[in-house]
Amino acid sequence: MRGLQAEGGTPVAGGRRGRLIAVLACLAAVLYVSDLVTKTVVLRTLEGEPPLVVIPGVLQFRVIFNSGAAFSIGTGMTFVFTFIAAGVVVAIIRTARKLRSMPWAITLGLLLGGALGNLTDRLLRYPSGFGRSTQFQGHVVDFVEVLPGNFPVIDYFPVFNVADSAIVCGGIVAVVLAWRGYQIDGTREGKSGRAA
Repeated sequence: MRGLQAEGGTPVAGGRRGRLIAVLACLAAVLYVSDLVTKTVVLRTLEGEPPLVVIPGVLQFRVIFNSGAAFSIGTGMTFVFTFIAAGVVVAIIRTARKLRSMPWAITLGLLLGGALGNLTDRLLRYPSGFGRSTQFQGHVVDFVEVLPGNFPVIDYFPVFNVADSAIVCGGIVAVVLAWRGYQIDGTREGKSGRAA
């Protein structure tokens, strides 16, 4: 397969790009399946039940239905967040064509898996879902609750799920990579040649 060129003239093998795409896709798939499985198990065992204490005074599982974004931000704006999530999925898939960096492959895998997990809820779960409404107002299932008083600065920690965690972790890593100058194409801002 014909080699590609990164900034500085370093050849990038097509096989390496394929491996990076595979890492992105596998990570996204694992997170997506984990999100669906945990939500299904929690709904079958905990919906309508008292919270399940995992670590007394620190962590419990409690089912809530969130119409907002990750970590219950922007509740009541489900319609907007549905289209944002769909846009994020499309943007990640398009961006993957330029992917030449392992850290960015992991970052995009985290973001894609999380976005797909919550988007599935928005499209298919109550009170919406295909065939029942054209408003795309399904609620995201959240269940992980960190109890207040366990962090010195934070008084409130929203209930979240596996997809939310992936989105937040991916977002943090993306900010760090951008701040350090690492580009999706494998180059580093201000440096010649390949970065990762």
